[in-house]
Amino acid sequence: MTVARTICLGFIAVILLGTILLTLPFSTGNGNWNDPIVALFTSTSAVCVTGLAVVDTGTDFSFLGQLFIALLAQIGGLGYMTTTTFLMLLIGRKFDLRQKVAIQQALDRPGMSGSAQIIRSIIATTLLFEITGVLLLMIAFVPEKGWQEGTWLAIFHSVSAWNNAGFSLFKDNLISYQSSPLVILTIGTLIIFGGIGYQVILDMYLWLRDSFTYQSNRLIRKNSCLIFSLDFKVATSTTLILLVLGTIAILMIEIRNDSIFGKLDLTGKILVAWFQSVTTRTAGFNSIDIGKMTNAGLFIMIALMFIGASPGGTGGGIKTTTLRVITSCTKAILQGKEEVLLYNRKIAISLILKAVGVVFGSLATVIVSTVLISITDPEFPFIQILFEVVSAFGTVGLSTGITATVSTAAKLILILTMYIGRVGILLLMSSILGDPRPSRIHYPEENLLVG
Repeated sequence: MTVARTICLGFIAVILLGTILLTLPFSTGNGNWNDPIVALFTSTSAVCVTGLAVVDTGTDFSFLGQLFIALLAQIGGLGYMTTTTFLMLLIGRKFDLRQKVAIQQALDRPGMSGSAQIIRSIIATTLLFEITGVLLLMIAFVPEKGWQEGTWLAIFHSVSAWNNAGFSLFKDNLISYQSSPLVILTIGTLIIFGGIGYQVILDMYLWLRDSFTYQSNRLIRKNSCLIFSLDFKVATSTTLILLVLGTIAILMIEIRNDSIFGKLDLTGKILVAWFQSVTTRTAGFNSIDIGKMTNAGLFIMIALMFIGASPGGTGGGIKTTTLRVITSCTKAILQGKEEVLLYNRKIAISLILKAVGVVFGSLATVIVSTVLISITDPEFPFIQILFEVVSAFGTVGLSTGITATVSTAAKLILILTMYIGRVGILLLMSSILGDPRPSRIHYPEENLLVG
């Protein structure tokens, strides 16, 4: 069995296990057997860290059901191979070359060396951020809900935010907390760092470690010679640009829409617009009523959802690096250059072809899913169907409110779309077609009219 097939089947196994657990009576709020379609949809949404929900997570699932959803989201955020490898390390087992290759492909790393160390670093980083998120959210939830419920709310939402899952135990998601800077900024920060990629966070840590030292009760800056990787530069700069542009676009388009901003002042509107720009990048939380947004605002969010987070993170989409490679390629063509450059580094043709394949495959998935749901559920407006499909593919979880009311056929299409978006279009095709083999045959080159 190929490595890609192992990863894809691993996700399916976790989804099926989650479906069985969420179907059982002790997982539901009323103590009855759950609808298998609801359980399958919820399990897929959790493992694929999407957050789309066909029922109210806070009331329709018991504490055990909510715990299962949080655990499934944690496994989905870390990734199947990361989770299984960590469990092997816990019991002291060593993994062979095949498993190292699987980790390399799952984390999109350039080499196989230090696999065990990178897994430990990922787990440590996850725990550090999630525990910090829990402590901060407890400040907001405990005084209002009490110690027991407030602590569980903080744990669930911290795990959901870090893994870009988007599940919430509140009926209105986070609309009730749209004017709470503590909740909005804490969850927003968890989403950003969870989606930006572990390698970027590691680079940040190494830079801080090599740049500063603590002597004589003072923080002293050292002369650091650390050179940031191209992944770090592209991921951070693209994330910053998209966050700023997304905030401005949502604010300018919806600023007069009292249906979503209510009576918030300008500062509150900026905070809400920023949070929606953050969460649209594959997290799925919402502090406004998405169904009341204008078509222009929805389309901006569709574009942000399609782009998604960064490689190595917990988010989905085509990824920020893919966007930069495609835009840099377009820029090079328009300037008449024969090389694609990013930060004075030449991009290999193989990476350009990979980026083109990701974008084309992603567009094809979105188009096919949108057409199929438009056929099965023609009563819904096209923009809402497109929004739902892109949200599913980008593993975002935002919805205009139609998720629970679409037909069973549409739910199954969304389930498949979430799965494709989580494992990745290239990895899925590799699992079906097998690992690509280098060709020994080279054909003659010929010109073709393009554009």
